[in-house]
Amino acid sequence: MGPHPAVAAIRLAVRRTLHDVLSVPGPQAGQVAAAGGAAPAAGPAATAPTAAVPAASAPTAPTPRAAAPAEPLPPLVLVACSGGADSMALASALAFEAPRLGVRAGGVTVDHGLQAGSAERAEDVAGRLTDLGLAPVESVAVRIARTSTGPEAAAREARYAALDEVAERHGAAAVLLGHTRDDQAETVLLGLARGSGTRSLSGMAAVSGPQGRYRRPFLGVDRQTTRKACMVQSLPVWDDPHNADPAYTRSRVRHEALPALEKALGKGVIEALARTAQLSRDDADALDAWTDDAERAVLRTPQQAASPEDTGDAAPVGRFEDTCQAAPVPRAEDVPGAAPGPRAEADPVAVCGPQAGSDAAAGAVVRSVTAQPGDPVAGSDVRVELDVARLFALPPAVRRRVLRRAAIEAGSPPGSLFARHIEEMDRLLTAWRGQRALNLPGRVEVARQGGRLVIRHGSPN
Repeated sequence: MGPHPAVAAIRLAVRRTLHDVLSVPGPQAGQVAAAGGAAPAAGPAATAPTAAVPAASAPTAPTPRAAAPAEPLPPLVLVACSGGADSMALASALAFEAPRLGVRAGGVTVDHGLQAGSAERAEDVAGRLTDLGLAPVESVAVRIARTSTGPEAAAREARYAALDEVAERHGAAAVLLGHTRDDQAETVLLGLARGSGTRSLSGMAAVSGPQGRYRRPFLGVDRQTTRKACMVQSLPVWDDPHNADPAYTRSRVRHEALPALEKALGKGVIEALARTAQLSRDDADALDAWTDDAERAVLRTPQQAASPEDTGDAAPVGRFEDTCQAAPVPRAEDVPGAAPGPRAEADPVAVCGPQAGSDAAAGAVVRSVTAQPGDPVAGSDVRVELDVARLFALPPAVRRRVLRRAAIEAGSPPGSLFARHIEEMDRLLTAWRGQRALNLPGRVEVARQGGRLVIRHGSPN
């Protein structure tokens, strides 16, 4: 008789993730077992010739055989565990699957110090992980600083910093996180409530972090399954009281908003929101790749701007790899606020993307990002220039991404740059009526000057 369906589900999810980890070369490739012996030393001591020995002298001792090369250690995968049902289920599945795939399995729990007795609880969780057969196991205490982003964001930042440190110290190939399909639905709903763009609606990625360190095997598994898996395996779990505290936005979404939606719309809301996350992520990845192509084709560094060949007026012609082709620059009368007159002489615009060659997708900003000669890369007076006519020709989704990247390049903090800021920047292109300059977070100013959109850090002298 096989395992309970809930146990089988979590083990299958972890098995698939471990197969993915093993298929990607990671830091474990260079790890060497400490007991395997050191490699022969390189350098003069290893290569210096020995003195000649006369024939009549005593025979020399036999040359010792070189030590066998050390065996590389199997890859190490860590599980981040809070002691809750989701992460305990994940830890149990990792402990079961890892030895069968030749993977070392360890665990780490983070003590945020936000509740009385948190240190003792963290040690208890570490003991449970050890009992499951995980090694190494660490309990890490962090200090939550007061920030303008709120306690939830500050705790998350401290937690990931601690996980990064442990993973790097042990050379872990991956760190598994216990986010479930329910968590994904909550994330999408929070992004929707903020009026965020496609990237925010894409929720949490199955793979994220430096070199794909963080893996979320349970994004296709619901919370009820993880709790059931813990119950049938007699795994003790700890329910964080913060998860039920209405003072936290996510808690209200979990216990009030989602149940109300399910009651009004019927079952399946959580699955639909999680599916929306994946579809949105696919769209966002495609749009970001398109924007990357545009930037590669048109980005100009300060050194290029200062080049003797650069007159400051000519626009370089770009092509986006093999999928792009040239298209004419839009006519001046088609761009709001543009001065009438003959259009630029045969300056092509690079067109890229699924509609390459169509007028509707008439491509990219040819002079996308420039800097004035002598401007520093960061700090005050950073200046970014965008060509209005060519920027106007971009599809809105790509154009707004270019605008956002330009604002960040000029010094606007990404976390403070919201959709309304990008919309106002876009209106300087699409609804030009002689508006005044815009002020963005981070002392960044955006102004339209002739045929250019100038984004600069600091006020002009």
